[in-house]
Amino acid sequence: MRAVAAESFSFAEAVGGVRGVVEAVAPGLVFVVVFVATTDLRAALVASVAAALVAVAARLVQRTPVTQALGGLLGIAVGVFWAWRSGEAENFYAVGLWTNAVYLVVILVSILVRWPVVGLVVEAFRSGFVDQARERAQAGGDRDDQAGDARGTDAPSPFAPLVAWRQDPVLVRRYTIATWFWVGLFALRLIVKVPLYFAGDVAWLGTAHLVMGVPLWGLVLWLTWAVVRRPHPAQATTA
Repeated sequence: MRAVAAESFSFAEAVGGVRGVVEAVAPGLVFVVVFVATTDLRAALVASVAAALVAVAARLVQRTPVTQALGGLLGIAVGVFWAWRSGEAENFYAVGLWTNAVYLVVILVSILVRWPVVGLVVEAFRSGFVDQARERAQAGGDRDDQAGDARGTDAPSPFAPLVAWRQDPVLVRRYTIATWFWVGLFALRLIVKVPLYFAGDVAWLGTAHLVMGVPLWGLVLWLTWAVVRRPHPAQATTA
């Protein structure tokens, strides 16, 4: 999500680069290919977990950050557990459907209460709130308490940048429009995938999961960036 607050947009960076795409796509792709080829749920689940474990192992060997790979492994593990317990291959995707439904509801509520979630995310990155929070977490709470005492009670709240943008109607409108893109993303996924899930059509469900995963995510990130990006200095001067 940091990509939507950048001065320029890089699709590769937004989706985690080639490696990030492979790590995100491989387990699901392996699952649907193996299941369609063999109709063996156990083999498909084992192959999917193996693909996710390979991604984590490769990062550990190369001593690169494993957060993204571990996140993918956790998501795969939940889907595998659900499918294994039920014995139904389509339940491999059930957790994703529930996750999309929750995101859809939360984002819709944020629009209805006029706190579009994209505004909170973008301003958190632009103001440095995310980086400062990470630094405070790494430094420990004791330093924060000492710094707070040194600044005194009149120090500005670190949360101020997260709410200041709501005083600007133009920003609120931009962030609301951008947030609707995410409503569309999650709604479209559910509209397409839920009927396939209940039909038990694993081949098409897996295909939809892949097509509407990273590619659609990257497209919505770009659309969001295009709406909320800051104007070029030359444009701001002539405006």
